[in-house]
Amino acid sequence: MNLLKGVHGIRGLRRFGAITRVLIRHGYGDLAARLSKKKDRQPTPPRPGDFLLRVGLPSPERVRLILEELGPSFIKLGQLMSVRADMFPPEYIEELRKLQDRVPPIPFGDVRGAVETALERPLDAIFAEFDPEPLAAASVAQVHRAVLFDGQTAAVKVIRPGIVKRIREDIRVMHYLAEKIENLFEIGQIIGMVNLVKEFERTIFKELDMFIEAGSIEKFRHHFRDSEEIHIPAVYWPYTTRTVLVMEYIDGIKMDRVAEIRANHIDPKEIALIGLRSFSRQLMEFGFFHADPHPGNTIVKYNGKVGLVDFGITGYLEEAMMMRIANLFLGFAEHDYDMVMDVLWDLGLVDEERMNAAGADIEDFRADLVEISEPFYGRSLQTVSVRDVYDQVMQLILKYRIRLPRNLLLLLKTFIQTEGLGKILGSDASLLEVTRPYAKKLIQRGYEARKVLNKLGRDARTLRRYMERTPKYVHDILKQAADGRTRVEMRHSGTEGFENRLDKWVNRITVSAVLSASILAGALILNSPEKIMVFTFDFFGLQVVSLTSILGVSGYVIATVLGVWLILSIFRSGRL
Repeated sequence: MNLLKGVHGIRGLRRFGAITRVLIRHGYGDLAARLSKKKDRQPTPPRPGDFLLRVGLPSPERVRLILEELGPSFIKLGQLMSVRADMFPPEYIEELRKLQDRVPPIPFGDVRGAVETALERPLDAIFAEFDPEPLAAASVAQVHRAVLFDGQTAAVKVIRPGIVKRIREDIRVMHYLAEKIENLFEIGQIIGMVNLVKEFERTIFKELDMFIEAGSIEKFRHHFRDSEEIHIPAVYWPYTTRTVLVMEYIDGIKMDRVAEIRANHIDPKEIALIGLRSFSRQLMEFGFFHADPHPGNTIVKYNGKVGLVDFGITGYLEEAMMMRIANLFLGFAEHDYDMVMDVLWDLGLVDEERMNAAGADIEDFRADLVEISEPFYGRSLQTVSVRDVYDQVMQLILKYRIRLPRNLLLLLKTFIQTEGLGKILGSDASLLEVTRPYAKKLIQRGYEARKVLNKLGRDARTLRRYMERTPKYVHDILKQAADGRTRVEMRHSGTEGFENRLDKWVNRITVSAVLSASILAGALILNSPEKIMVFTFDFFGLQVVSLTSILGVSGYVIATVLGVWLILSIFRSGRL
């Protein structure tokens, strides 16, 4: 057994040995033996209807228990797997969702040593007070309450000593095991175990870097700087390092303590609405969202504001993706399934070849989509389970072999958690109705004059790149022709007089396009709320004029002149 090569040395070998012992303890000695063999056998194909349950892999509950026993790295891997409902069947997803970072806290002496090493000062020289009992303990970090010498109360998040080294070793073993599973089981190839481990490797080290989390907090704090509903903690940068994050402590009530919220004369339903509005803004204004809004990370302050904490998991959406999601929301909210299908096409989620391979077509998919969506319209969070919708959508995805990008899966998982918070608080709001105005605002914003001008600028830059490359392409073609590698032959006849007519048609089409663009640009600029170079002058009373208005009127004038010329030329040609 050549494990030294596969798991990178003696430490990896020891860790692999520990993993095989856990598998044996849970009754999977045969699987451990097969993973240990030097030569791989032919992959075992999945039997019809069995999927993961009968191909030699553990049952869903056993998978969870094994991951929990293997420790922090594998717990985190399982949490990643729990959002990949496009890969795993519902029974696995449901079981993996139960994975929690239930780990005992590290001793206070280790915490003291980690903080002092990171900040290069004694703990007593950094904090006036430091509570030895943690506020929360997770698999990779734990949080303590402290007081700075200026009187500010702080939350101190400390990465567990040695955890980075442990995770690196575990990832090496994971890569080895993923390759073996793909070689041993065809289902491993279908799932893409190696790619799953690579995705885990990309995400876990971001969560271990406190500078990244601190930067995320600052972004949220900037976005919600004027909000009267949301409070984001401040980062105390002089005390923050790669392994220690010191931020403002938010005093309040965890969102799932509904009775305590009411006892402080705060309406839980209003708190739920604040959460929904906040999430809508994150998606459709900022393109940056908190991707782990569970009750422990959502604090209701005593003044009625909602505080967000723990920004280790966040998601990004590019502007094009934000627009698509906005259109998707509006499509569903307004029963416009043509709009929904267009968005799914744009996202690359609807692939006709894959659907044909699954024995279905686009019309089947559209019909199934309508069938699962229509029963949920107009209902409040109390009568709709986003998780039920999610499960049905995932069944559709598995049926039609659709592979979702990670940011969309993260978004769906965040929707489920947001819905869960709303239900805890007894909200009777409709998720689609709350998000609808934000979606409309985003779509309207996408067509403002500044956006149009920016798009024209990007198109001009693209055209310039094409023009720069064209001479090279022409040179390459001519060189190949000169070398005898390419032969181009063109013949045409019977087209006498056609060129002149074609020129006229093209000119008229061009003028029509310029005419339409001038009218559209003039309308957009005149209706834009933004004014550029506003100035006043005394002409039959004090008049206020802006460059924006002049440009808009100029667009209409150009359109009028071109329109009159085009109509006259058509009349003169006698071909109206």
